Amino acid sequence: MTALSLVTGFLGSGKTTYLRRLVNQYRDRRLVFLVNEFSPVDIDGPLLGSVEDDVLSLPGGSIFCTCLVTEFISTLKSIPERFGREAPVEGVIIEASGIANPKVVERMLRETRLDEHYALSTIVTIVDPGTFPVLRHTLPNIVAQVEASDTVILNKVDVFDAKTLESVEEDLRRIHPGVRIVRATYCEVALDVLAMPQYRGLEGEYAPCADPNYARFTVKVPVPLDEARLRAALEGVRTVLFRMKGFVPGPSGSLYLDYSGSGLTLAPAAEPHPAHELAIIASGPRYEEARRFVEALKRGACNA
Repeated sequence: MTALSLVTGFLGSGKTTYLRRLVNQYRDRRLVFLVNEFSPVDIDGPLLGSVEDDVLSLPGGSIFCTCLVTEFISTLKSIPERFGREAPVEGVIIEASGIANPKVVERMLRETRLDEHYALSTIVTIVDPGTFPVLRHTLPNIVAQVEASDTVILNKVDVFDAKTLESVEEDLRRIHPGVRIVRATYCEVALDVLAMPQYRGLEGEYAPCADPNYARFTVKVPVPLDEARLRAALEGVRTVLFRMKGFVPGPSGSLYLDYSGSGLTLAPAAEPHPAHELAIIASGPRYEEARRFVEALKRGACNA
């Protein structure tokens, strides 16, 4: 049996950072990493691929929604033959889309008979203390991620006070009594995500392709952005945009742009990126506000 580990968490909580740590933690193990993104643009796959060859990407939705689950199942079925020719694959670690509801995973494995080949080991959920208290009341999948988890990594604890952290931990325990909570900065924790499997009795339904809670956009960025103008524009939509990330041109090469509830970061990319494009995920009910921001970005309102 091949261990199957699931890493969940809302947009910007730190999932890719954690997967990069897992790459180093299990450097001597034969693993495959599968990166699932809600946006149609694959951003995290190349980031993880820069440190690990055995990376598969499934962009364009959630692996637990009706539009992508067939491709997800096909990918899992292909892994033993595709990656196990030299040595058997010991584990598959999946970074699920930030909007995913993982409670259907046991049903999916059982119905497809993939449970004859894969054993669900650990479900880890990463939580951002800054966004969780508000978004958990409006986005049901955030609660479902916590309900399904074995361990919650309470990330970014260095930027929040003790009262905030304690309040979030109380919320987490109300949602999932007895769940293991580990505080971390930059997801610096050592967990055995390939631990012995257990049956959880999770129950869930496949999500529809079009989730009204979210809106998706992509924006090509052919010229450098002015950081001050961009920050000012983002301030006006900080309650509308859940996530914006991708690669943009800089004065001396590609930059990786990452915006979430924790703020904006712009950093040099590890290597030049051929596609300067941003993936944006926003509030579905506030689609028009998000669309106006996107159109302004396309018109060059934030260009240098």
